[in-house]
Amino acid sequence: MSSLSCDYPLNSAAPSSQQDRAVAPVSFTGREAAIASEADVRNGLSANLSRLWRYAFVLSRRRDMADDLVQQTCVRALERAAQFAAGSRIDQWLLAILHSIWLNEVRAQRVREGAGLAEAADVLSFDGRAEADRKVMANQVMRLVDALPEAQRTAVFLAYVEGLSYREVAAILGVPVGTIMSRLAAARAKLAEARGEGER
Repeated sequence: MSSLSCDYPLNSAAPSSQQDRAVAPVSFTGREAAIASEADVRNGLSANLSRLWRYAFVLSRRRDMADDLVQQTCVRALERAAQFAAGSRIDQWLLAILHSIWLNEVRAQRVREGAGLAEAADVLSFDGRAEADRKVMANQVMRLVDALPEAQRTAVFLAYVEGLSYREVAAILGVPVGTIMSRLAAARAKLAEARGEGER
């Protein structure tokens, strides 16, 4: 099995070989197809490591667990490279893998360990928010989002931070679009209520 080292500074792409950067021909068969898929997945991982880590932290609220989630996502994505459909959105495919790992493996471990949590606003950064007042507002919003139930928190992050459509969020989380709309509506109501109480 091929492996990918996910030792990365989160704001830069992981290094890739010249072979990985090569553009694959349109069609392959047999082993050539598997090699082409793995190259696509490696390139996709390199381009999306920061997004994967941000989502992993929103789920786990722990730096070390976010690192583990991303590492496991890298490994699983490479193991299942042949399942990636050429021409589809690799970022959504990777986010769905990460979410599946979280549900099936890591969340149960966190519950057993009962380990402490970190503040999302202390870890997540917002690219392009140079103005101090906007950064303060973003941090305030993230603190409110961090207090939401997990299902609402993940939907808010994917829809409003990552900018995915309701349908894309539903595909990643494996639920109907109506469920996403309900979660976001409930989250907006709670955020509005929390902000209203904070301004009194």
